[in-house]
Amino acid sequence: MSLGRVFAPVPSEFLLIASTALLLTGFGLVMVLSATSAIATANGDPPYDTVIKQGVFALIGIPLMFVASRLPVSFWKRIAWPTLIGGVALQMLVFTPLGHANDGNRNWIAIGTFQAQPSEFLKLALALWLGFVLFRKQTLLTKWQHVFIPVVPVSIAVFATVLAGEDLGTVIVLVLILLGALFFSGVKLRLFVIPMILGVAGLAIFAVTSPNRMRRIMSFLNPDCLADYFDTCYQPLHGVWGLAGGGIFGLGLGNSREKYDWLPAAANDYIFAIVGEELGLIGCVVVLALFALFAIGAFHVIRKTDDPFVRIVAGGITVWIVGQALINIGVVLRVFPVLGIPLPFMSQGGTSLLSVLLASGVLLAFARTLPESVARRQAAIQRARLAREQRAARGARAR
Repeated sequence: MSLGRVFAPVPSEFLLIASTALLLTGFGLVMVLSATSAIATANGDPPYDTVIKQGVFALIGIPLMFVASRLPVSFWKRIAWPTLIGGVALQMLVFTPLGHANDGNRNWIAIGTFQAQPSEFLKLALALWLGFVLFRKQTLLTKWQHVFIPVVPVSIAVFATVLAGEDLGTVIVLVLILLGALFFSGVKLRLFVIPMILGVAGLAIFAVTSPNRMRRIMSFLNPDCLADYFDTCYQPLHGVWGLAGGGIFGLGLGNSREKYDWLPAAANDYIFAIVGEELGLIGCVVVLALFALFAIGAFHVIRKTDDPFVRIVAGGITVWIVGQALINIGVVLRVFPVLGIPLPFMSQGGTSLLSVLLASGVLLAFARTLPESVARRQAAIQRARLAREQRAARGARAR
């Protein structure tokens, strides 16, 4: 009996990416509940309100991830330009009356009680667009003019729409996607350096011209951060203290002390600190191991594919998700200054969760196209066809 393509065997890369994405999402929901329920109860609010909202986005994003995994590569090529144009148009809504500012960043849109961060979808849109353009110019990438046009001007225009909202953290991730796409497209290193220098110089200028960001950077470099406890050092110090307080085995799930209004972004950018405090070093290692397994599955897709478009887009998405995770964890550990970057899959924020689940769906769709996977599916189809022919022959002999 043939069950059709829906139940055809999938490659190990598919299983690795899908399982780690689901585990990280589930882990994140548990930690969001732990980080928000106590304060919500103290304020007289429903303790499960925040995690229910996050769970709704998970219930939307997980099916979308598997729907995206069924779409062919040709579909992702066709929607590359429309997706980027739509993403930029959505981002421009933050500068309309629908726009909403938070902590100095104007990067949200609000409709009633619903809020969304359009720049999260720009990450996936930029990765798809870069993959399509660099794939089309694959034979011309030895010349700097073809590397520069239209990749760099369009990318700078995308960065500008986010920089106008003062969101430097998201721009850093977008720059990582650009550099990752250029690297996996096979651009020569000497041509690769030019966009990298331009990107670093632009980010440095933007940071220097912002007094708020300069204070964050100077507090990060300040060896005596306790002297600035009630200002820019407050959150970084409590993040480190939360990690240190957990020790090896942690205080136990739900027993964090820092989440009681000591750590302002406990469920957002600093959720890794709550993981360390409640689940200890063991919990932190589990999170790092899950991201490492996700990276292994994604890099296997990059290595095994023979389609340049798949390699470039998968490379950009992998650098985005894994790089953003490392930056977030580095901020909590005070390796980097505070940048306002969420931990993928785990931090509170429905738009961020939805975007990384969709990106994971794109990786899953690419995993289905790997030569080994295609060969296995063809072999399974051939075996099913042979079995049908044998049954038909036995039936004819019986008659």
